[in-house]
Amino acid sequence: MDLNALIRDVPDFPKPGVLFKDITPLLADPKAFGYVVARMAAHYAKASLGAIAAAEARGFLFAAPLALELNLPLVPLRKPGKLPYKTHSFRYDLEYGSAELHMHIDGVAAGARVLLVDDVLATGGTMAAAGKLIEQAGGTVAGCAFLIELGFLGGRAHLPGYEVFSLLTY
Repeated sequence: MDLNALIRDVPDFPKPGVLFKDITPLLADPKAFGYVVARMAAHYAKASLGAIAAAEARGFLFAAPLALELNLPLVPLRKPGKLPYKTHSFRYDLEYGSAELHMHIDGVAAGARVLLVDDVLATGGTMAAAGKLIEQAGGTVAGCAFLIELGFLGGRAHLPGYEVFSLLTY
């Protein structure tokens, strides 16, 4: 299946000079969306995973069906104030400021192998923070799965020691 044909290039979004990779045409095609989830599931079928985790919001689009496919718990990683129970948190720096991820304190069992999922690997900052949060909670990162990797941004370099799996690389 040609997934590239379902990724729309949008120039100058969200700011001039950026070529945005729009995944909504792929999401609108149930066969292609199912194919992506099946490919990710096949790659991790024998990985002895304990959970799937994803940072909001677009990571949820792939993590939720993947968790169902692999019969694993889904752990949402959210912005401050979005989770109703006690949380672990991890604050990290961005190019212009900082951000923070939270997860429920009972989201990951001690020693659980967790697969981190997102739609796009860009600079790697959010995924690196997600990995630190999982480790802070007592889990281990079993890998990082993406639909798209923007290789020219070097995000993989910010995920040392983590296996990185991407279906498409630009």
